[in-house]
Amino acid sequence: MRIKNANLQHDRLSQTKSMVLIDPGEVTKQISRHRRNHSQHYVTEHTISKDVLVSQNKEGILNKTKITDKGKKLRKNWTTSYAVLSGKKLEFYKDAKELTPNMKSATKPDCIDLCGAQIEWTSEKSSRKNVFQITTVSGNEILLQSDTDDTIQEWFQAIRNTIDSLGKGQSFPSLGINVWKSSSTELLHQGFEPKEKKNELRKSLVFKLNYSASDTSDRNRVKTRLKKFISRRPSLKTLQEKGLIRDQVFGCNLERLCRRENSTIPHFVTTCIEAVEKRGLDAGGLYRVSGNLSTIQKLRFVVNQEEKLNLDDSQWEDIHVVTGALKMFFRELPEPLFPHSFFEQFVEAIKIQESGLQVKAMRNLVKQLSPYNHDTMKALFKHLRKIVVNASTSLMSTQSLGIVFGPTLLRPDSDPGSMAVYMVYQNQIVDLMLMEFDAIFC
Repeated sequence: MRIKNANLQHDRLSQTKSMVLIDPGEVTKQISRHRRNHSQHYVTEHTISKDVLVSQNKEGILNKTKITDKGKKLRKNWTTSYAVLSGKKLEFYKDAKELTPNMKSATKPDCIDLCGAQIEWTSEKSSRKNVFQITTVSGNEILLQSDTDDTIQEWFQAIRNTIDSLGKGQSFPSLGINVWKSSSTELLHQGFEPKEKKNELRKSLVFKLNYSASDTSDRNRVKTRLKKFISRRPSLKTLQEKGLIRDQVFGCNLERLCRRENSTIPHFVTTCIEAVEKRGLDAGGLYRVSGNLSTIQKLRFVVNQEEKLNLDDSQWEDIHVVTGALKMFFRELPEPLFPHSFFEQFVEAIKIQESGLQVKAMRNLVKQLSPYNHDTMKALFKHLRKIVVNASTSLMSTQSLGIVFGPTLLRPDSDPGSMAVYMVYQNQIVDLMLMEFDAIFC
């Protein structure tokens, strides 16, 4: 069946099973007579009858985030926008005021072309409820959300109806082509590209639409392989037994370090104490003044690499670097010099009011310590006693050293109480052990 317009003799439409009527007033230029077969015919998109597309107009507030831009993954950044659904576009404004004629926005609103898009509910890509995803033909993925169930259902239905009314539409921005297909008639710009170009574009679009799914599959495959690798890798203990990994000095368990060095006092502690007593007892603010942190870290690296350490070297000339490294060693012990299991007992002992009983309780607790903790503690406090003797030049009293070493040598396994209260007890314990050194370590 063929319908001709008397005023436009050259216009015609090929009809197979159904027919699309064009408003004569809308046709402004000649339509191509070329057709590939009797079931397909192409004209420009703007000549489509308005009755063919179902108009879904809607506006309101939605939460929006873009997670993919042309195939490139983006970080989720949820924003509240005023969404407007009109025709085949979904636009987003900061608020409803931008829609008024008197308000001119400095930037163009975000716009989603729904032609050829896909819409689906998703619960895997966000922890929020009521989230659905729109995937455009250009490879963009947008998540939309609302806390109100009825609102999000209405938006989902309206957008889906718009996408369905557009049929199998596809957009080719790079070529300036918009295609719309109905069940029996196809309309296209008359400057259509060759078949080879069409196939390439179709493959490109299919790749973009499937990008997200394939990317998720690849990530899952990588995660599975990593889990298998981690489950098969040898334990740290096995690597240490084979000699592939050696324990470092800083951060190593005190007993393990001493056993490795066949001593009850770590070699690094002894070396630092000897260096300070040799050339630094008259230094002001000993153990209170901080040395250069980068130099201390360098010294730490040398010790951990088991390189031969010579603290008489000029690069360790600053005695505060040596004292800083010694404090760092005790601070990085997995369990402090005063073990966690003894912390509460030392606190209870320092609370004793009677001086003689207080010292006796401290002496009994010190004797219960392991040989490694006991001998290392005795060597350290014996060294600190020498600094107190030279307080006139070192400017460090027992109270000053208690403030410096209290939190370093004593700390609870967990901290349910007040840190300020614990700090007072920590300082008092170190202060008492320095003043009563001979009685406690007899």
